[in-house]
Amino acid sequence: MAQSTCELIWIHQLLSEIDLDSSLPMKLWCDNQAAIHIASNPVFHERTKHIEVDCHFIREKIQQNFISTNHVKTGEQLADFFTKALSGPRIDYICNKMGMINIYAPS
Repeated sequence: MAQSTCELIWIHQLLSEIDLDSSLPMKLWCDNQAAIHIASNPVFHERTKHIEVDCHFIREKIQQNFISTNHVKTGEQLADFFTKALSGPRIDYICNKMGMINIYAPS
């Protein structure tokens, strides 16, 4: 989430430099509910000490109304297409959700 937030900041600055407006807060979708709760909860527990810096960074951007975190079901996570080995039906489903078409398919 911290890396994605950095990318969103970069995209926002790039759009600002070329005089394009971007709506704030930017939506950050995550399929890990624990990460969303840790990022929004100001209380740290013993188990979260190693991710404290990232949590502070994300929480700061949420409080500045720069990003808003939202949950997406694991089965609906389109980023899996780029990060995981998927089976044929799953690939077809995600390609359809992204609006991709097979240019080699007979018409």
